[in-house]
Amino acid sequence: MASAAAVGILGGTFDPVHYGHLRLGEELAGLLGLAKVHFIPVGMPSHRGAPRVSADHRVEMVRLALDGNALFELDERECRQAEPSYTVDTLTALREEWGNQRPVSLLMGSDAFVALTTWKRWEHLFDLAHLVVAHRPGFSLNDYAGRLPPALRQVYQARLAAAPEQVHTAPAGRVLPVATTALDISATSIRAMVAKGHSPRYLLPEAVIDYIDRHQLYRTLNER
Repeated sequence: MASAAAVGILGGTFDPVHYGHLRLGEELAGLLGLAKVHFIPVGMPSHRGAPRVSADHRVEMVRLALDGNALFELDERECRQAEPSYTVDTLTALREEWGNQRPVSLLMGSDAFVALTTWKRWEHLFDLAHLVVAHRPGFSLNDYAGRLPPALRQVYQARLAAAPEQVHTAPAGRVLPVATTALDISATSIRAMVAKGHSPRYLLPEAVIDYIDRHQLYRTLNER
């Protein structure tokens, strides 16, 4: 039986961070009984193009977005390294700090999980964390399993958790699909909105909007 308080990890480019990210962290923390959710902005993504704005800007936007929520914590480690970021390396480093008994849940969307076999040492992720897969209400587990690559489908079915409580009974190793509130907000659409001079109000925190305005971010669609 795992004894240390369970925590969640939520990574992403956060380019910019928005209410979809924040609601996901809040909702999964409540559903899973997590003591903390660590937001980890990626520095140099290994699976996608470079973010539109610098790591420093994205870190500061996340810092502003998390302010006032004691449940959330910013972890800057991936943005402070010179090489591309890999989830397996970050989780390995966190395990060295936290030990092997703390239950850790890696929080992700259903589309990200489908592509898991393209991640570095993806099978080792299950030795380091539970994988909690957020999906929309009404989601069919059978249909979803059919979308997975054969190797991942086998792992998914073998490790499928029956209830959220199972992320507390072991430090890692389970896959837990969880229905979450569907907020159809994307950073891509926010960037396009800002580039066109339209207001993104109510899609992300006012403090983040103020930061974007103050630093003139996302004024063009190809900004770096």
